[in-house]
Amino acid sequence: MKRLCALAAMLALAGCATTGTPIEVKLIGFNDYHGNLQSPGSFAPNLALPAAQRVPVGGAEYIAAHANKLKAQNPNHAVVGAGDMIGATPLISSLFHDEPAVETLNRIGLEFNAVGNHEFDKGSATLLRLQRGGCKMDGARIDVNSCQGAKVGTPVPFEGAKFQWLSANVVVTATGQTLLPAYGVKRFQGVPVAFIGMTLKDTPGIVVPTGVAGLEFRDEAATVNALVPKLRAEGIEAIVVLVHEGGVQSGLQQDINACEGNLAGSPIAHIVSQLDDAVDVVLSGHTHAAYNCRLPNAKGRAVPVSSANAFGRVLSDIDLRIDPATRDVVAVQVSNRLVDRSDPTVKPDAALAGIVKGYDALVAPRAAVVIGSIATELPNNARDPACNMPAGELIADAQLAATTAPAFGGAAIAFMNRGGVRTPGFTYRQRGSEGDGNVTYGEAFTAQPFGNSLVTMTLSAQDIKELLEQQFAGCRGQLPSATRIMLPSAGFKYRWNGSRACDARIHSVTLTRDGRTETLVDGGGKVPEPAREYRVTVNSFMASGGDSFSTFLKGTAPLGGALDIDALVDYMARFKAPNPPYMPGTRPEDGGTPRIQRDAGNACPTGAETDP
Repeated sequence: MKRLCALAAMLALAGCATTGTPIEVKLIGFNDYHGNLQSPGSFAPNLALPAAQRVPVGGAEYIAAHANKLKAQNPNHAVVGAGDMIGATPLISSLFHDEPAVETLNRIGLEFNAVGNHEFDKGSATLLRLQRGGCKMDGARIDVNSCQGAKVGTPVPFEGAKFQWLSANVVVTATGQTLLPAYGVKRFQGVPVAFIGMTLKDTPGIVVPTGVAGLEFRDEAATVNALVPKLRAEGIEAIVVLVHEGGVQSGLQQDINACEGNLAGSPIAHIVSQLDDAVDVVLSGHTHAAYNCRLPNAKGRAVPVSSANAFGRVLSDIDLRIDPATRDVVAVQVSNRLVDRSDPTVKPDAALAGIVKGYDALVAPRAAVVIGSIATELPNNARDPACNMPAGELIADAQLAATTAPAFGGAAIAFMNRGGVRTPGFTYRQRGSEGDGNVTYGEAFTAQPFGNSLVTMTLSAQDIKELLEQQFAGCRGQLPSATRIMLPSAGFKYRWNGSRACDARIHSVTLTRDGRTETLVDGGGKVPEPAREYRVTVNSFMASGGDSFSTFLKGTAPLGGALDIDALVDYMARFKAPNPPYMPGTRPEDGGTPRIQRDAGNACPTGAETDP
């Protein structure tokens, strides 16, 4: 393709001349599975469609069935992934150390997968165990929740990944070697196709530092480009990049096969714009978005770039045409397809259904326990321009409650990182048989699956001002592509103005406790008592500088606490029948107004844009 013809914007498969009978290859791609063995619910191919047009999607047995249907169309095929197949998983996978996620991916037929940031949630040693197999040890004994294959129909000991994780840009500092292979090769009718795996280079800023200790994360595009001469020396001309980085379409429709806004300004568009012309296709992920794009590379040629949403909702169906003489890709066709559970032409994979049923039976007694109740929906997405999030506020309140007592930290404030609150948050309508409004342990774990412990530390008023300023893209070491508004506990309030410069965006910070309100930052952005100290609770991820909040590293007198999920369970017991359910915004310390307020703005920002 690079040498023989120019790729038109909407290239048909018959668009280019070849020498000899062309080889047709089908790639089946997906990303951000996050151990969703079971269906994540309903989904529509276009976000603008009404709820009535959504269909039930996903689930391991249906992902396999749809993949098998696509495989049947072409004997030359490969199933590939763009990362985050494990980590931040529902209880049905996480309780068993994500062995279920790997076992189901094996049977879906995954062959190559890029390492995502969540593959490092439990550290590189855990990732390597999941790749190689073997039971998780608890001292000299096998962990009670590891190697459950005899009960679910998988091998014992744990078989490990039959697919290969790839990490071309993740280097072990001590050896200079990649943690896992940089690329994998599969031959189709004798012609090799290379799959380069890439982790987003910003991973150290969004995972627990201990999880990436001793590793170096290099630039994505530079790493790919450096590999091109090596691949060509091996006779490889067809190159597919699997990269755990992405973008989001602009606009409100976001059809799974559209590319609204051309992902302008996104990390994935930036990466592709620097890629060598040798790269034929890019499969991306990380943003949990779906898109089907043609983005310009370093020479301005449009390269197919796709992403398949998340949680097994979508598969990317990619057809390559390869010239057998030049070994080069001469045409590419991409279609994103829903993993529709209601499709009558697709029958669920019986073996996978049995494995999922087995793990569900093991986890069900714990998952079904009702821990409390809520009076309304508490979603994990921001519902106003200031970025208030009801689900995050509930978790922050729980963490404050767990650490308020002097013996447990003496905290006055708690902050929750919004990225740590997973979809869908806390739903009011029952998801099982627990009844509307009731929250089960499984639902709570799904919303907060990381297993972080609580840490209470002392910060000064000036530290807190700087911490809040650090929420904004490019400010005080925050990533230039990320605005991360934290969720505070009840009684803590502040205002922000995205049109101002870094270090001048936060003002009117107050704390109400014991019936008294004190000012940490006044209306002009000044700190009246910069040295005044406060005990602040965050999870261990944040305490170690996660999400680029390095200000937490200044905290003194740290005291470890309970696991975040245990704190949430204990707090929700206050709202278990016959007690009234939890209702956001009713804490007396809040005074009936939002905890976060904004001077102007139309929508909660997540990227670099913070201006009104």
